[in-house]
Amino acid sequence: MERGNYTLLTEFILTGIPYPLKLRTFLFVFFLLIYILTQLGNLLILLTVWADPQLHARPMYIFLGILSIIDMGISSIIVPRLMMTFTLGIKPIPFGGCVAQLYFYHFLGSTQCFLYTLMAYDRYLAICRPLHYPVLMTTKLSFLLVAGAWVAGSFHGALQAILTFRLPYCGSNQVDYFFCDIPAVLRLACADTTINELVTFVDIGVVVASCFSLILLSYVQIIQAILRIRTADGRRRAFSTCGAHITVVTVYYVPCAFIYLQPETNSPLGGAAALFPTAITPFLNPLIYTLRNQEVKLALKRMIQGSRNKSKV
Repeated sequence: MERGNYTLLTEFILTGIPYPLKLRTFLFVFFLLIYILTQLGNLLILLTVWADPQLHARPMYIFLGILSIIDMGISSIIVPRLMMTFTLGIKPIPFGGCVAQLYFYHFLGSTQCFLYTLMAYDRYLAICRPLHYPVLMTTKLSFLLVAGAWVAGSFHGALQAILTFRLPYCGSNQVDYFFCDIPAVLRLACADTTINELVTFVDIGVVVASCFSLILLSYVQIIQAILRIRTADGRRRAFSTCGAHITVVTVYYVPCAFIYLQPETNSPLGGAAALFPTAITPFLNPLIYTLRNQEVKLALKRMIQGSRNKSKV
């Protein structure tokens, strides 16, 4: 398709991450296992929350179930296409496919960002205001908050996709990245990208900074409340419910800040950092929440024992 004196691109080629050719098969199998385990792990969390009556009516675990859905979505959007870069031959991604990948990644990624904030607020209410918690955080309110996070995430994703692909793309179609993300795609634009870069920096910066600040403020209050608990067992149980969330928030936010908020967008470490929110974090979340959350572990045991009892009958 032509516009003016140049031909617009109809497809892109994702170059993937740099790797030695002798590791091609190993990396393909590695990310295949990561993808399969991510889907199975998050599906297990989702089924556990849904099947256990002690969990699926509590806001904290409603949020955890939604987080599992988002992790499965992000992994499905990114990892299969990443695996294709480890196979022989050139496998281009259509222009529309690139638009969809960028939109859904930022849609789900920003929704996840908002969800982490809701989870921190939920823990703040549960630990700092335990007597008022059942009134302040009802099941209905938790679903409304989740719906708000989805709507805000969808708006954020649409804004980024529209701003990125309103520009003309011509010349080279090689995206020096393993998926269609804003900094890598903008380098191929045949127009000035200053406004796009500024809006991306401000928009993502505001989302990340505001969410992280609210999470940090919540945990300052939580830690102060935990330190006031007199019994060691009470402090341990309070920390156990928050430890998993603190861990996943750290693993999620640090790479995102490195990718989108650094002045130089073509850093060689950018691709490695991007593997965390796209492949590693969705894989680790089920492990973190099952290993560090006593209630989830007990619910898993109840579900396994229930299935064994049914099989015996």
